[in-house]
Amino acid sequence: MKKILFILSTLLLFSSCEKLFFDEAIETNDPMTNFEYLWNECDRKYSYFELKKINWDSIKTVYTGKVYPEMSDDSLFNVLGAMLSALKDDHTNLISDFNISRFGVKYLGQDNFDWRIIVDHYLGSDYYISGPLKHNFLPDENIGYVRFSEFSGIKNENLDFVLNRYKFTDGIILDIRENGGGYISDVFKILSRFINTKTLIYYVKIKTGEGHNDFSEPEPTYIYPYSGIKYLKKVIILTDRGTYSAGSLTSLGSKALANVSLVGDYTGGGLGLPNGEQLPNGWSFRFSVTQTLTLDKNPEYEKGVPPDYHVLFDWNNLNKDEILEKAIEIIKN
Repeated sequence: MKKILFILSTLLLFSSCEKLFFDEAIETNDPMTNFEYLWNECDRKYSYFELKKINWDSIKTVYTGKVYPEMSDDSLFNVLGAMLSALKDDHTNLISDFNISRFGVKYLGQDNFDWRIIVDHYLGSDYYISGPLKHNFLPDENIGYVRFSEFSGIKNENLDFVLNRYKFTDGIILDIRENGGGYISDVFKILSRFINTKTLIYYVKIKTGEGHNDFSEPEPTYIYPYSGIKYLKKVIILTDRGTYSAGSLTSLGSKALANVSLVGDYTGGGLGLPNGEQLPNGWSFRFSVTQTLTLDKNPEYEKGVPPDYHVLFDWNNLNKDEILEKAIEIIKN
């Protein structure tokens, strides 16, 4: 209940911020009017200019020259989408009926996951499927492997079954590589199963004014131990650059848990929660309006939550998953 109240209070804060400094859109298809509107909205509300060292005025100069009267919708979309991509943030998108702009942070690092290798050499084809979780015992190891590919709204019944099945193992491997995020509530549901006391996992601050550094005071975020089945032995979470948004929040939150370690590559970030609006021509857009901070109140992990053990996939050997092998080694030792 407390985690739900936190989410609701965050949404209420978003609403109050909108009332403070969000303008009403004026309906028009004029290219320059739409360009100026989008640039100004980002300038006033985007949350990571300082951290990413982005000169938004210079970006305006670059893209203003690409906008002209009578340009096609497709051309305007490409200009506006490219401008948003300069923020290097996959929570930043322009959305029309014919296209969606995106940055693609996962392509900043190498590919580090292949499900077929997992099935062929570790999991077997007779693995269990419990809601969004695919899982099985690893062969010849007293270890449970759990694949979680999307934060799609996990049920407590799914987690109950999985954790009960592997309760006598030496450890569990939770694989969230290439998990692009989804429901934030899943973060709290999962992490609450790995603790037995109330735990501070990170801080959040919200954009409250038009200046690039106008934020609320950092607010603490806690997880509370689940009242039912928990798993307090070793948990290894596998991550890569495709681990984004709720995946990064899970990775960041796990840093506060003594029995949980991260193995793999840096996550893709996405720790700022996005807020959506509409351009005067009817296209939608969104971008990050919050910052999630570490326990020492640093926003740096927006660039990627670092693993405790940095391991990359070797594509010269398709019979082995080096990241998974490292997780097995940590649990066994």
